[in-house]
Amino acid sequence: MSEINYLERIQNASVYDVAIRSPLELAHNLSARLNNRVWLKREDLQPVFSFKLRGAYNKLASLSDSELANGVICSSAGNHAQGVALAAKRRGTRSVIVMPVTTPSIKVDAVRALDGDVILFGDTYDDAYAHARALEKEHGCVFIHPFDDPEVIAGQGTIGMEILDQIDGDIDALFVPVGGGGLIAGIASYVKSMQPDVRIIGVEPADSSAMRDSIAAGKPVVLDHVGIFADGVAVRRVGDETFRLCQQHVDEFITVDTDQICAAIRDIFEDTRSIVEPAGGLSVAALKKYVADNDISGQTLVTINCGANVNFDRLRHIAERAAVGEHTEMLLAVEIPEEPGSFKRFCEMLGRRGVTEFNYRYSDSRKAHIFVGVQLSRGEQEQHELVSQLRDGGYPVEDLSQNEMAKLHVRHMVGGRSTGVENERLFRFEFPERPGALLDFLNAVGNDWNITLFHYRNHGSDYGRILAGIDVPQSDTDRLEAHLAKLGYAHWEESDNPAYAMFLS
Repeated sequence: MSEINYLERIQNASVYDVAIRSPLELAHNLSARLNNRVWLKREDLQPVFSFKLRGAYNKLASLSDSELANGVICSSAGNHAQGVALAAKRRGTRSVIVMPVTTPSIKVDAVRALDGDVILFGDTYDDAYAHARALEKEHGCVFIHPFDDPEVIAGQGTIGMEILDQIDGDIDALFVPVGGGGLIAGIASYVKSMQPDVRIIGVEPADSSAMRDSIAAGKPVVLDHVGIFADGVAVRRVGDETFRLCQQHVDEFITVDTDQICAAIRDIFEDTRSIVEPAGGLSVAALKKYVADNDISGQTLVTINCGANVNFDRLRHIAERAAVGEHTEMLLAVEIPEEPGSFKRFCEMLGRRGVTEFNYRYSDSRKAHIFVGVQLSRGEQEQHELVSQLRDGGYPVEDLSQNEMAKLHVRHMVGGRSTGVENERLFRFEFPERPGALLDFLNAVGNDWNITLFHYRNHGSDYGRILAGIDVPQSDTDRLEAHLAKLGYAHWEESDNPAYAMFLS
């Protein structure tokens, strides 16, 4: 593959039978706020609401009629699947699409609407990939790789060609979402060939940084655990060819967390009135982080809105986390005296700030604990100022804005105390969300210990999250820890979490 001329392949790629030349739009609000020129490449406006149809169609266009006789097959978390299904429909051949059971229903339904034969298999992309490769051999169809194929890479690279044609003047930095690496490999290959001074920055979720970790290791690595909030880029291993091209052309990688992604989705909505999927918010999230960390102004920065296939029921989770990610809301746990007028005095300390939620729990005759969400207008600086102001006023306070357990669970269950439980230990669990997942979890935990606290929230196609208190005698500690290790679910002990101490223990 090292001999491939990607510049020529991209210039000759067959994508426009199905893809549009997506607009490059100036984000006026974001540009003014960040004091930079921020451009959005609107791949969310493609016929399947994602860039993936470019690479898929370019690959199918390279196949002969005899190669297409038995149809094509692919594995995908959704967007590549739609691209392959549409391309196969245009080429008049059958498509078989293997998707993880955690794939958002909006993507599954879209594939079926394009006459793709959908097979739901496994919890992750890697499970679906292995099953698709087995079916490929069994039925003799052509496997269409979602990223590690020169024709797919070249198809995605047409985005880079369009950007350079659409923008006047120099680009300082280009932010590209990274999953398996096909998009950034194609864009970087073209842009670096034409304008080598453009800084190419790959963007990954903090819990799915397969390319960044591979570049650091000098070879493709396999992640032990992949978060699937940004399901469009959730892969455990990048491609060999995409790794080679990223190693050659990409200048740096930035990772962003869930709150930063959600805040970016809101930013894009405020400029475009369109809602992108989590992977579609990666570029803007990284751009904001890059500008803040490097004190950048007056530059031309380009992002890729790579997709907009998001389930409606995930929007509540996105909206909830966006305010914290943008530092326009903070979450506080505060201890106040249990006496007349204490609420009023505390609210006076908050001043005219908006309160987004206020949860109260009687602790004893001397004190009460409150969980409060506070609106901010000056970001992190105001956040630190308010905490200092409350402490100076004599209030014991914990800033829970970055406390994952508090954001996922405690804010929804403040007041749930229990007396008489002497050996409670608290654990947070994650597991791939699918029908029956909660029952599977409970069966796995078993009946050997008494569950003293339980909180579960369903976030659409995101991981299922559970907070569980377990009554464990000291003598049984080793057996419990051995059992949890065998469960196969990601888990963290939260027994020392300050939010637990203040509200639940």
